[in-house]
Amino acid sequence: MGIVRHVAEIIIDELKLEDVTPDTFNPDMDLVDELGIDSMDLATIALVLQDEYKITIDEDDYPKLKTVRLICDYIEEKIAQRH
Repeated sequence: MGIVRHVAEIIIDELKLEDVTPDTFNPDMDLVDELGIDSMDLATIALVLQDEYKITIDEDDYPKLKTVRLICDYIEEKIAQRH
C-alpha cells in the first residue's frame, strides 16, 4: 500500500468521513479548508501517524501539514532523517 493511500485511510477513519474513500480522496485537498478539520482533529491524526510510522511530529510543524501529499512528504523526510 502506498503512503498516500495509507495516510488518506487514516484520515478517513479518524475523522469518520462517510462520503470519502481512499480512491476518491484528493491528496492535494486542503484538509482545513475543504474537509473542515480543526486543531484537535489534526492533533489526533498526528498521534496516529506518529505511532504508525514511528516518527515525532512537532506541534510547530502542524501548519505545514495542510494536505495528504504534504503530510506524506513530511513523513518521508522524518523517516529519512532516522537513517
